[in-house]
Amino acid sequence: MKKKNIAILGSTGSIGTQALEVVDAFPDQFIVSVLTGGRNIDLLIAQAIRYQPKYVVVAHDDAVQQVKTNLSGLNITVLSGQAGLVEVVQDPDIELVLNAIVGSAGLEPTCKAICSGKDIALANKETLVVAGELVMGLVKEHGVRMLPVDSEHSAIFQCLAGEAENPIEKIYLTASGGPFRGKDRAFLETVTKEQALKHPNWSMGAKITIDSASLMNKGLEVIEAKWLFDLTADQIDVVVHPQSIIHSMVQFQDGSIKAQLGLPDMKLPIQYAMTYPARLGNNFERFDFAKYGCLDFHKPDMETFRNLQLAFTAMENGGNQPCVLNAANEVVVEAFLQDRISFLGMSDVIEKTLSKIGNQAPTTLEDYILSDQEARRVAHTFLD
Repeated sequence: MKKKNIAILGSTGSIGTQALEVVDAFPDQFIVSVLTGGRNIDLLIAQAIRYQPKYVVVAHDDAVQQVKTNLSGLNITVLSGQAGLVEVVQDPDIELVLNAIVGSAGLEPTCKAICSGKDIALANKETLVVAGELVMGLVKEHGVRMLPVDSEHSAIFQCLAGEAENPIEKIYLTASGGPFRGKDRAFLETVTKEQALKHPNWSMGAKITIDSASLMNKGLEVIEAKWLFDLTADQIDVVVHPQSIIHSMVQFQDGSIKAQLGLPDMKLPIQYAMTYPARLGNNFERFDFAKYGCLDFHKPDMETFRNLQLAFTAMENGGNQPCVLNAANEVVVEAFLQDRISFLGMSDVIEKTLSKIGNQAPTTLEDYILSDQEARRVAHTFLD
């Protein structure tokens, strides 16, 4: 069997490291051709030594020499920055690009990979939040596959298998509710980043963990789902499910609902995207129904957790509004992690940024990049 050449963008993060665990579980299936990382240089070097990729891309120029020195003598090309990412994803040998970069920085390499005929395993939800219409148009134009890695979108994708002729009435994206589920605004006024970083079910990076606590992560997933599955706003609902066992559901026009279940283990959706359409046997832990006597479901509190409502509104307004929402959110999450803004203050800045910029209609990748940059500039003015 021919091995699949893969590029892992963001290999030192939570998704990237688990993707390499999947590679380890199926050594006859994959060749790791590209590894990319940010500030965790020691881990990136260790990964490169172990997997011997063709390319390593370092996000920041100041770390390039350290990586080159440690990889000297190995047949590995070391590149840096956004230009390096864009270059490596176009390598003709690569068949699948797993994009696990955090934030809108994942947009351009995704577009370039699609235009080079690569299938995409997408964990970088911002790609579709920022420029969903553009990206899915490129997917159709170039005849590649967009394979979702987020557990919720993977669940929807799996529920739709064999249902091509059956229209979707509604999808239900499940949300754990994060560490502040059930809390009111009075409680949230004083929460710290340390509290927000304690997710009850999932082990993730800092940015996505804060997004989960604020429900912005679910808002971004709502927008991503619209583009992945060609849905309207009224076809998407969110339900809080604290156990994180049902990863999401699809309701068809006859009222029947299909759900995808499993333990909260990201290796499962990662493996499905990497090996699709095969389901390969593994030794991951299995779900035991006897250990879960009850599965709970609740409506999300969108008055307290305003980010989710802001995301629905941005999706309905369309144009550059989801792009602005995402950019402003990236700015405020960074500020929150630096103790420069309160937890509830993040929503205020996002709303002000959306209102200040207004709605525009970007059509090219450059248009979206400019909208992203402008939104960041405006959001910063509300922090000062």
